[in-house]
Amino acid sequence: MKEEYNFQKIEKKWQKIWEEKEVFLSREDPQKSKYYCLEMYPYPSGAIHMGQVRNYAIGDVISRYKMMKGFNVIHPIGWDALGMPAENAAITQGVHPQEWTLRNIAHMRGQLKRIGFSYDWSREVNTCLPEYYKWNQWIFLKMLERDLAYRKKSKVNWCPQCQTVLANEQVIEERCWRCESLVKLKEMEQWFLRITDYAEELLSGHDLLEKWPEHVLLMQKNWIGKSTGAYITFPIPDTPLSIDVFTTRIDTIYGATFLALSPEHPLSKELIADSRQRGKLQKWIDKNIENLSFRKEPGEVEKEGIDTGKKAINPFSGEAIPIWISNYVLMEYGTGAIMAVPAHDQRDFEFAKKYSLPIKVVIVPEGESPPGEPEESFEDYGVVVNSGPFSEKPSLEAIEEMGQNAQEKRFGRKSILYRIRDWGISRQRYWGTPIPVIHCQNCGIVGVPYEDLPVVLPLDVELKGEEGSPLEKVESFVKTTCPKCKGDARRETDTMDTFFDSSWYFFRYTSPSEEKLPFSPQAADYWLPVDLYIGGVEHAILHLIYARFFCKYFRDFGLTLIDEPFPRLLAQGMVVKDGAKMSKSKGNVVDPDDIIEKYGADSLRLFILFASPPEKEFIWNDEGIDGSYRFLNRLWATMQENLDLFKEKRSSRKGTGIEEKASKLRIKMHQTIRKVSDDIDKRYHLNTAISSIMEFYNLIKKEKETLSQSVRGKNLLRESLESLV
Repeated sequence: MKEEYNFQKIEKKWQKIWEEKEVFLSREDPQKSKYYCLEMYPYPSGAIHMGQVRNYAIGDVISRYKMMKGFNVIHPIGWDALGMPAENAAITQGVHPQEWTLRNIAHMRGQLKRIGFSYDWSREVNTCLPEYYKWNQWIFLKMLERDLAYRKKSKVNWCPQCQTVLANEQVIEERCWRCESLVKLKEMEQWFLRITDYAEELLSGHDLLEKWPEHVLLMQKNWIGKSTGAYITFPIPDTPLSIDVFTTRIDTIYGATFLALSPEHPLSKELIADSRQRGKLQKWIDKNIENLSFRKEPGEVEKEGIDTGKKAINPFSGEAIPIWISNYVLMEYGTGAIMAVPAHDQRDFEFAKKYSLPIKVVIVPEGESPPGEPEESFEDYGVVVNSGPFSEKPSLEAIEEMGQNAQEKRFGRKSILYRIRDWGISRQRYWGTPIPVIHCQNCGIVGVPYEDLPVVLPLDVELKGEEGSPLEKVESFVKTTCPKCKGDARRETDTMDTFFDSSWYFFRYTSPSEEKLPFSPQAADYWLPVDLYIGGVEHAILHLIYARFFCKYFRDFGLTLIDEPFPRLLAQGMVVKDGAKMSKSKGNVVDPDDIIEKYGADSLRLFILFASPPEKEFIWNDEGIDGSYRFLNRLWATMQENLDLFKEKRSSRKGTGIEEKASKLRIKMHQTIRKVSDDIDKRYHLNTAISSIMEFYNLIKKEKETLSQSVRGKNLLRESLESLV
């Protein structure tokens, strides 16, 4: 009697067998080639969503495939368990962040197990547990010793909704990456990590990442923003003052017709000090500094400026040019002052037109003469004109010679500038890793002794969403003793950016029980680098830059031998329903639990992998999941119908009249094996691999009756079905 396709019974049976036999348990084995497959770990929000199911299903197939190919596979999972949602839940629901988080983890762990993913649960990590964040604190202290961690007063990005600081990378189009509130600039004492020390390595390391999507590399390259140029000093006559500018186009310097300073430039107020219109000018500066508290890119504001009445000397031409203060110049980049060349920079051109400032052409396309009054800026390289001894030279040649000239005459120097800024890790929130330092009136900033780690988050905390860190109000936490002088002292009450946790979790997976170091260097050397990392492109300039930075730091510290943690990256597309990304706010979420209850986990995984290539958007539709369920029913029925084939002994006796069909099926079988292997191994096109399997299944069904008439045909049918499943 044929057994019906009872997916609940079948899936539970095999999941139990996998668990009892520890099928997915990974151990170091020098005799086997290792394969580290990793999906970005989830935040325990309460329930797994379809985007995560897609991510994990991709990794699951590749991990199983590599196991079948004989690799020693590590496929771990864990929880990115600190962060603001838990705090917000405490405020709105009256539940402690720890209780909320651990409850969510328990539920989501159950979901992942029901879906049947091939995880090694013995390596599970949870970043909200002291045994994990102890090592965040250890890493921070080691960075502090090496001056890679430091504290300073700085203008930082402040989210008024989340009541905390954001790193530059967490501001997306002027808004908070999490709640989308408009971000303001605010001056505060903050802790920073010197990621800029690794800026050049983060760029040059791209040469080792040939198997990353090109657009992800480009996003990182633009964020790091390397500019090769020169600093040039413009003296202000009859004063000891001068203005330094950074330019990547020194070949245009003879076309500089004014200087423009940021309202925040240290000289802005000094230059107007003796002006008859000082009050009016100061009011304009103050207004624009206030406006700058709301982050805006220079191209997004109406360009305005004021003439200081002062002039500076162009050190190349000797010409005196006016000094303006303008709102389109940012203090964060370069020196906060620019040499404005309207003929060769569009922003300068627009400003010059508005205020009737001179426009002087000094670069023309090769073979052309200088135009009269230009109608727009010419920003390309070309041939230098109207530039004294450097005229008639190609731009690149002039850049080299003029930079050398400035250096020799000591009014300039060649330099490299990066757009990336040091990573501000201070957060004025509770549910994060406490920064392990103590503030002492006598000794200053003192690191917590290693033997006193971890500094544990207190549980008796009131969370009301008020400004300032909730830890400031926990006296039992704040009051402490200085480890140096034994006098009264106060603990640091800021916590770490949760991206600190995720910058090294993939190292911890290699030895999650290690007690002397964040991870075992020997285990890391065996398992790392991660052979395939799977996650969303939204992490291109947050997590992926930070993780690469940590890896290089660990290498320099002697904890690892690798330069890059993720030589291959698969950035999967988002899950879309009704024309929009699935999200609770849009009301278009499909609950995986409901699908598993109705169709089974295998149907869900089959549909989500079959519907589109991993890197493309996956568009959800109910007909698709129904189709996958029907296919599995047909496959099950076919296997049930042919169970007797697997009980019979193979025979080499020849049949008659089936040679052509057998040959056709055998060829198709081997073509399918090769196609599926290539699709999984080389391209990760799981959708076309599944399509090939379905085609092969249809051919088996078509030829089944003919093949069943002979022993040889039955052997081939059995072989084909074995290959199929």
